Amino acid sequence: MDDLDRAILDVLRRDARTPYTEIAEQVDTSEGTVRNRVERMTEDGVIERFTVTTRTGNVKAMIEVSVAVDVDTTAVSERMTDWNEVDFVWQVSGEEDIVLVVDAADTQDLNELITKARELDDVVSTETRLILDEQLG
Repeated sequence: MDDLDRAILDVLRRDARTPYTEIAEQVDTSEGTVRNRVERMTEDGVIERFTVTTRTGNVKAMIEVSVAVDVDTTAVSERMTDWNEVDFVWQVSGEEDIVLVVDAADTQDLNELITKARELDDVVSTETRLILDEQLG
């Protein structure tokens, strides 16, 4: 990856639907170059997916999960990626091992998701933080 790839990614992070022609103007290159680089970064796994950020009035939160010391954190994380309300599953360092970024319809759905996490045999504890506001960076 070079500076041009990083500049293209910066535009796509803010809005993954930005047309290649607009990206080309912003990064001072041709549309074909942008198209080729995005295709290459997608094939190489640099771009994993294109996603949507919503403002639906739903309850957004981070559920921080601690697992037992002898547990395969990756296996637990992979199970959680299948849960519909989960946008991201991060394995992190610190007191917690996994952070779920979730978008639940309401507090009842959020509570059910927290319960679902706590019911996993490998989960020791959870801590939840409501996301009060989001700003694109």
